[in-house]
Amino acid sequence: MPYPEEMIAWMRAELADKGIKELKSAQAAQDFLADSKGVSMVVVNSVCGCAAGAARPGILKALENVVKPDKVATVFAGNDTDAVSVVRAQMPQVPPSSPSVYIFKDGKPVSYVPRHVFEGGNPDSVAKKLIGEFEKVCVKQSA
Repeated sequence: MPYPEEMIAWMRAELADKGIKELKSAQAAQDFLADSKGVSMVVVNSVCGCAAGAARPGILKALENVVKPDKVATVFAGNDTDAVSVVRAQMPQVPPSSPSVYIFKDGKPVSYVPRHVFEGGNPDSVAKKLIGEFEKVCVKQSA
């Protein structure tokens, strides 16, 4: 059973209000992933404390960096179940984990950041990890 929307609305808004595209259906996730040119990132959001204390703030901080994905979206574990399944199916070799981050380059999965990176972490450590992943696959944008 999905979480009540009124319970998670503020958690969704933390990312969506910063311009991160919400993928609430399987079709939305498929469409986002099908637009495969460049680097894209999908955040699997969650209700847990590590999502609130480390993942969401760290992700937002990492996206302030000059080197970052061309496009970013989010799905919500425990709510957008069909969309989450579409994203997770891109890397079937990794166990389901939320929060987590999937990074794709030209439609191919190139990086996965699982929950344990966020647990016990803080926004700065999360941002540092993600920026390191961005620097491996992203093109530096002009300021």
